[in-house]
Amino acid sequence: MALKDTTRPEAAGPRPPAAVALDPADRGRLLAGAHHDPHALLGAHPVPGGTLLRALRPNARAVSVVIDGTPTELPSEGDGLFAAVLPCAQVPSYTLLVAYDDTEQEVHDPYRFLPALGELDLHLIREGRHEQLWRALGAEPMVHQGVAGTRFTVWAPNAQGVRVAGDFTYWDGTQYPMRSLGASGVWELFLPGIGEGTRYKFEITSRYGHRFLKADPMARGTEVPPDTASVVTSSRYEWGDAEWMAHRGDLPVHQAPFSVYEVHLPSWRPGLNYRQLAQELPPYVKEMGFTHVELMPVAGYPFSGSWGYQVTSYYAPTPRLGSPDDFRYFVDACHRAGLGVIMDWVPAHFPKDDWALARFDGDPLYEPGNALRAEHPDWGTYEFDYGRTEVRNFLVANAVYWCEEFHIDGLRVDAVASMLYLDYSRDSGQWEPNVFGGREDLDAVAFLQEMNATVYRRCPGVVTIAEESTAWDGVTRPTDGGGLGFGLKWNMGWMHDSLEYIQKEPVHRKYHHNEMTFSMVYAYSENYVLPISHDEVVYGKQALVSKMPGDWWQRRANHRAYLGFMWAHPGKQLLFMGQEFAQGAEWSHTHGPEWWLLSDDHHSAGDHRGVQALVRDLNTVYRATPALWQRDTDPGGFRWVLCDAADDNVLAFLRFAADGGPLLAVSNFSPVVRHDYRLWVPDGFPAWREELNTDDTRYGGSGVRTEGPVKPEEGFLRLTLPPLATVWLTPED
Repeated sequence: MALKDTTRPEAAGPRPPAAVALDPADRGRLLAGAHHDPHALLGAHPVPGGTLLRALRPNARAVSVVIDGTPTELPSEGDGLFAAVLPCAQVPSYTLLVAYDDTEQEVHDPYRFLPALGELDLHLIREGRHEQLWRALGAEPMVHQGVAGTRFTVWAPNAQGVRVAGDFTYWDGTQYPMRSLGASGVWELFLPGIGEGTRYKFEITSRYGHRFLKADPMARGTEVPPDTASVVTSSRYEWGDAEWMAHRGDLPVHQAPFSVYEVHLPSWRPGLNYRQLAQELPPYVKEMGFTHVELMPVAGYPFSGSWGYQVTSYYAPTPRLGSPDDFRYFVDACHRAGLGVIMDWVPAHFPKDDWALARFDGDPLYEPGNALRAEHPDWGTYEFDYGRTEVRNFLVANAVYWCEEFHIDGLRVDAVASMLYLDYSRDSGQWEPNVFGGREDLDAVAFLQEMNATVYRRCPGVVTIAEESTAWDGVTRPTDGGGLGFGLKWNMGWMHDSLEYIQKEPVHRKYHHNEMTFSMVYAYSENYVLPISHDEVVYGKQALVSKMPGDWWQRRANHRAYLGFMWAHPGKQLLFMGQEFAQGAEWSHTHGPEWWLLSDDHHSAGDHRGVQALVRDLNTVYRATPALWQRDTDPGGFRWVLCDAADDNVLAFLRFAADGGPLLAVSNFSPVVRHDYRLWVPDGFPAWREELNTDDTRYGGSGVRTEGPVKPEEGFLRLTLPPLATVWLTPED
C-alpha cells in the first residue's frame, strides 16, 4: 500500500487546529469494530472552518497529511486516531505519511474513496439475481478513482461491523473497518496498494459482540491447507480452446457418445500438480477412448479425507495442486485433447469449521436458523438454506462461475436426494413437513430448477448431472414442464441391481436374473448414466474385479463380461480410475490407482493390460457405433432378443441407431461354453460378424468365438457363446 517507504522520517509542517473529538459512542464502536459507517468518521469531510481529516493508524508514532508535497502533522487523539481541521475550503487531494518506530510510509487513505460497488450490483444481490456474483463480492484487484488496489466486499447482514485483516495488518483488523451498503447486507472497502497474493480474512463483530476471523466465502484463491486464509487472486490465463467451446454443444448430450472416466485428481498420480497432470492425464484418457473426464470435487476443502465433498471455498480450486490459472491450464489441455471436463459440485451441505461458512456473521446465515433443518444427520455438516434469496444466489452463481470462468463442460451434482427430502436420514420428530404437509423440500426443488435453468441459458453445451438415488419424478424433465431440469441422472438402481447379480456365484444367478432385466422397465423414465463410481470401490465394498466370484481367471472374466454388458446397455457410462485395468485393491485417496500392476515386473501384468485393452476397445467401438448412444433415451432404440433365459444366465438385446442400423449384444454369465445357441435377429441383414468379444485372448480370455460371418437361418443366428463373456455383433457391410 506504500507510496514511499523510508527509514528517515521527513519533517512535518506545523500542526493544524485539533479536530472536535469523536462522539464517545461512535469512537467506541469504531475501535471495537462495530461501526456500520467508518467512512463517516474517517477520511476527509467539509466542516465549518475547513476540512476535517481523521485517520486510524494503530501502532503509528505519527501521521501527517501530505498535500501538494507538503506534510502537515495530525495531532493524536489516542488509540491510533489522528485528526485535525485543515484550512481547506474543499476536500483536497492528499496522501498520508505514517511514521512507525523504524519506518515511514506514504500511502493513500482508503477512506477518501467512494464505494467501488455499483447500485445495480447491490440491487441484483438483494433480488438474488446476480448471476455473476463473483464479480461483485470477494476480493477484486482493480483501479478505482485512478488508484490501483483491491476492493473487498462481503455479505454479512447480521454483523455489527466487519473489518479487513490480513498479512499486511498482522491479522489485526482495527485499521480497516468496512462500511455497510444499506439493506443489501454487503460491507465494502477499497484498499489502495493491496494486490494479488495478499492473504486476508474478514474480522466480524457479531450482533452479540463476539469478534472472530472468517475466510472469504467468495475467495477465488486460498492458502494450502491446513492454513485457511483467503488470497487475493485474478486471472491472466489466455485460453486455447475456442474451437472446443464453439462446438461442444453441437450435438445434444443424450444423442451423443458419452463415456466418462472418473478421477480423483490428487491421487491419480500422487505428487503431480495441475500442470503436470495436464501433460499426463488427457493423453491417457484420450488413448483409452473416453469422451469425458469427471473430477471429484475441485473446490477448496480443508480435510483431504473428505475427497473434496466437504467444501469450504466454493469459488476457489483447491490450492493443493496449484493456482486457479494452473487449473485453467489443465481444463484447457483436456479440451485441446478433445475431452470434456465434468466437475463434481456439492451444494447439499458444508462443514462446520469455525473459520468458514458456518454461522458466518454470528448467526445462521448460509444454513437454516431452524435446528431441525440446519444439520445434516449423515455427515455432521450444515445444509444450505435454499429458501434464502442470497444463499440461493450464492450457489446458482457458483454453478455458473465454474462453467464460465473455468470452461467446465458439466456439473455432476452430489447428493441430490438429501436435498430433495425433508426427512432424508431423519426419524419421526426430527423433521417438519412443508406447507402442504409433504416431505419434499420445496425450496431445494426451486433452487435446483433455478440452477439448471440458469446454467443451460448462460452456458451452451454444458450438461448437469444428478446423483439422485430415489424415484423422484422428472429429475431430467425440463423445468418448464415441472421437472428439475437436469440433463442426465445417475442410474443408481441399475448399479445396485447389476452389482448384486454379478457378485453371485453363477449357479445362483438364475434366481436373480430379474436384477439384470428390471432396469429396462424404467430405462426411459429419465436420461441415465450408468455409474461405477468411487463410492462402489471403497470402504469395504471392494474393487470391481474383487466383487466377482470364482478364481482369478473367473473374476477377470466376470469383470470383462460385466463391462461389455454395461457399455451396451442403454444409458451413458462412467468408470472410476483403476477399474479400467482391474486393480484388485480398494481405492485409497493416499495412494491412488495401482499402476505398478501394469509394469513388466508384475507377474500378472498381462492380465491387467488385457482388461485395459478391453476398455480401450469398448470405448473405440462404442464411439464408432451410433446404435450404442444415438437413441439412449428413445425406447425405439432397444429391443430384447432374450430376457428370460435365467437357467442359462444369458441376456441378449438389440440396439438401433437412428438409421435403423443394429448391434446385437449377448452376455453369457455362466462359466460354460454354449454351442449352437439360437438367437432371433431382424430381417434384412444377410450376415452378422463379431464386433467385440470380451473372451478374446488379447483381453486375457479363452478365445472362444463364433468363426466368420454368421448367416441367419429362418430369422435366427446360431452362435457359440464363450464362458463368462459378452459378445457384440453387427451386420456385415
